[in-house]
Amino acid sequence: MSLAQVGKGDMPYQVRSLYRSLLRQSRQFAAYNFREYAKRRTRDAFREYRAESEDRRVQELIQRGLKELQMLKRQTVISQFYQLDRLVVEGGKSGKQKGDEGGIVRQKDTGWN
Repeated sequence: MSLAQVGKGDMPYQVRSLYRSLLRQSRQFAAYNFREYAKRRTRDAFREYRAESEDRRVQELIQRGLKELQMLKRQTVISQFYQLDRLVVEGGKSGKQKGDEGGIVRQKDTGWN
């Protein structure tokens, strides 16, 4: 029996729902590195406890996951306040758009005039 196959009513549904919620919330981070870290940490934790079969232990893990979800929600809200330019690996356009073509033009701060 694995973590997702425990026979206690809707426990498999709770586990899958928690997993999807954690991954969905981790996508909300503004910073690429935090996003990837949260996704990797979620996947690794669920893989680590995949074979857990004791009902009490599964419930403890679900409660721990819910606390992690609450923490992620708080941190993603905070991360929205500190947005920076996107990294090259993230794709998409960033910077200020100028001109008819919508190309990106970086403006340097030249200091005091």
